[in-house]
Amino acid sequence: MAAVTEPVLEGLTSSMKTHTVRGGGGLRLHVREWGKPDAPPILFIHGWSQNHLCWAKQYESSLADEFRLVAYDLRGHGMSEAPLEPEHYTTDELWADDVAAIIDELRLDRPVLVGWSYGAFVICDYVRTHGQDRVTAINFVEGVTSLGEAAFGTLIGPGFLDHFVDATADDLPTNIRALRSFVRTCLVKPVSDDDLETAVCWNVVVPAHVRAALGTRAIDDDDVLHTLRVPMLVTHGRMDSVVLPAMAEHILATCPTAEPSWYEGVGHAPHLEEPERFNSELAQLTRRILV
Repeated sequence: MAAVTEPVLEGLTSSMKTHTVRGGGGLRLHVREWGKPDAPPILFIHGWSQNHLCWAKQYESSLADEFRLVAYDLRGHGMSEAPLEPEHYTTDELWADDVAAIIDELRLDRPVLVGWSYGAFVICDYVRTHGQDRVTAINFVEGVTSLGEAAFGTLIGPGFLDHFVDATADDLPTNIRALRSFVRTCLVKPVSDDDLETAVCWNVVVPAHVRAALGTRAIDDDDVLHTLRVPMLVTHGRMDSVVLPAMAEHILATCPTAEPSWYEGVGHAPHLEEPERFNSELAQLTRRILV
């Protein structure tokens, strides 16, 4: 249930509320929202070793003047509960039930789901388990829908593969070295020192055992992509070395409702590297399906 709701002033555009929601298996999820409570909702789902702070360029923007913006920390990440046992992270239904619980408890009326990188897996888990009737549209941001040997090197690139072993080692200095390098690899266009340092911090606070567990799943989401009826925007940087552009091409070829938004000269984080364009396109997607 939603156990905590606390308004706090944050950013330039709106007050922020926090919630604690019980997700799959009763695990506690940290959820935050901004914007207009009666406006069309957008639910942001971050990626591997991230947290809700990665969406600051969205919830501190004019998007909050028009929409209800909700972001949460994935299980094991940020301020959500983080048990170390791998079984908390390897079952599709648990990830799916997390999203369903947030939609239910916050009474999100057919949200647009935005998933960065690993967040696309979570969206597909939700659709496979709970269907798509309660979703208005989907935005994959550098989304990944295949995980396993067949994807390594062809769909998932060296920006991830070269850092995974050290990022999941049982040694903090090794983790820090790997994650500092990983964050810099994700970004092609320059960002501010504050944004870069914050990104390193949100990566490091995730337990290495959690990062490792997420990487052990064998995933092929083509079954979901084939059957999607809701609009999907595929946002992808042409210079992404973490999730290769070939992954976006595969999604576009597999999902009948998908349309591309390619970012030239951008890496793994269009919402951080070109936030104004990203926010404009997300607003256009949300407005279009409300007409």
